[in-house]
Formats: sequence, C-alpha cells, structure tokens
Amino acid sequence: MITISSSSLLHILLLALFFSLCPIAKPQELENESEFSYIDGSPNGPEHWGDLHPEWATCSRGMMQSPIDLAYERVIVDQSLGKLRRNYKATNATLKNRGHDIMLEWTGDAGNLLINGTVYFLKQVHWHSPSEHAINGKRYALEAHMVHQSQDQKIAVVGIIYKIGAPDPFLKKLKDYIQQIGSSGMQEIDVGVVNPRHVQQNIGRNEYYRYMGSLTTPPCTEYVTWTIIKKIETVSRAQVNLLREAVDDDAVNNARPLQPINERFIKLYVPFKALQSLEPYTISF
Repeated sequence: MITISSSSLLHILLLALFFSLCPIAKPQELENESEFSYIDGSPNGPEHWGDLHPEWATCSRGMMQSPIDLAYERVIVDQSLGKLRRNYKATNATLKNRGHDIMLEWTGDAGNLLINGTVYFLKQVHWHSPSEHAINGKRYALEAHMVHQSQDQKIAVVGIIYKIGAPDPFLKKLKDYIQQIGSSGMQEIDVGVVNPRHVQQNIGRNEYYRYMGSLTTPPCTEYVTWTIIKKIETVSRAQVNLLREAVDDDAVNNARPLQPINERFIKLYVPFKALQSLEPYTISF
C-alpha cells in the first residue's frame, strides 16, 4: 500500500490550490477593434498600442512581435518541418465586421492543423491590406490570416500573401456578403456552409516559412506559431478595395508596421526535390 505523509499531502493540496488560481492565458484577438487604429500619428495608432491598456504593453515591449520581414539572410531551410498536415471540414460560418477588418468565423467544427504534435483547431480567417509580412523587403497587396487555437489556448496562424492579378476565387464567393455588410451597417451575417480548403486549395503541398511571433493586433500576445505560405497568390484590386471599403474606418490600410526581428531566425520547408533552386538560403538537415 502507498502511504502519503500529512506534510506531503499538505504540499500537494497547496500546489493544487496555486494552479487553480492561476489564470489561463487566452491570447484571443479582439472582437471589437474600435479602441485602436492604424492611422500613423493618431493617439491610438500602432506606435501607441502598448500604452492604451496595461494588458496591451507587449505591443511595445515584446521581443517576438509580428509581422516581420522574411529576409533571405535570416532564412534557414529545415527539412524536418515536413508538409503541413491539415484536416479541414466544411461547416457553417458567419461573416463579421470587426471595425478594422472583415472576418469569416466558423461556428461549427472546421477541422484542424497539426504542428509539432499539437492539434490546432481552425477558428476564423481575416484579411489585411497591404500584406503584413514582407518577403525580402517587399510587401504585397493583401494577406489572409487563418487563425487556429489548441485546447490549451496556444495560437497558430497560417498567412497567405497575395499580389494584384486575377481575382481570388474564395473572395469572389463572399463578394455579395461583404457588400451587404458594408452597405447596410450590419456587424455580422450568416453565410451558410463554407469549406476552409477553398481559402487556399493547396496549403498542404506548399513550401512555407515558420517562425515564432505574436498576434499582429492588440494585445499582441507572443509565442504564436506563424506559418507563411511561400507561394504568392493573386487578388484583384477591386477585391482589396472591397475589403477596405466595407469596414469604413477612415484608415488607408489595416496592416501593422514591420517589427524588429531581433534574434529570431526563420525556417523554410521545401520538398527535397526543390533544394537545388534554393541558392539564397542556408540549408539545414
């Protein structure tokens, strides 16, 4: 029989009490974005986000902030990352106007993404223009963020970058709903069943960048796992304008300025057969 001394039992009970009182970190993006802006020089603009609320201090003090420039000299090719393993499912979704962006939120089980043994459940996708991340110093027209969350509240975001060109098929399907939100002043509208795989058809087969960063909006929570798809998709100028005009927040864009990379390095996954075309990068096995 196993016996526990009274002193050991007291110690266990005190530890249990301590952990029960510790708040669970909830690095959620804000549902209402009216308290901050993207207008440079304004009292609540990006340079002041960290001063607006004590819980937003990481926006100005954090050392792992996003977005960043995915500069070639900081990129290391890492074959051990492997292909992205996603298991997305079509389910009901709601389109929302959060004040500075348009967000599509899945209300049912939209499936998940597996990263380093952790299952991250897909929650929503939203758009920033211009792109928040830069590729070797260049920002593009638009960036979509597919936000995932694990059961223990960890966040993983898949970023998809777009240049001006042919219309994006997914945004084309949402056009009427986006227009409806923009013209009517509605905050949200049900859009029925939406398949997350249609946001970007070939995510699982694409090369991608991986680094640790933060949310790009307050509270700027860090230790977010970022996956940026290397392939640049296309979007029409009219589609970019539609997303901005729908929110009507008086800002020209809704992209946070680039943040210092500090001591971070960026990993890049590519299939083995493509390694010969990677001259700008350092290769690690």
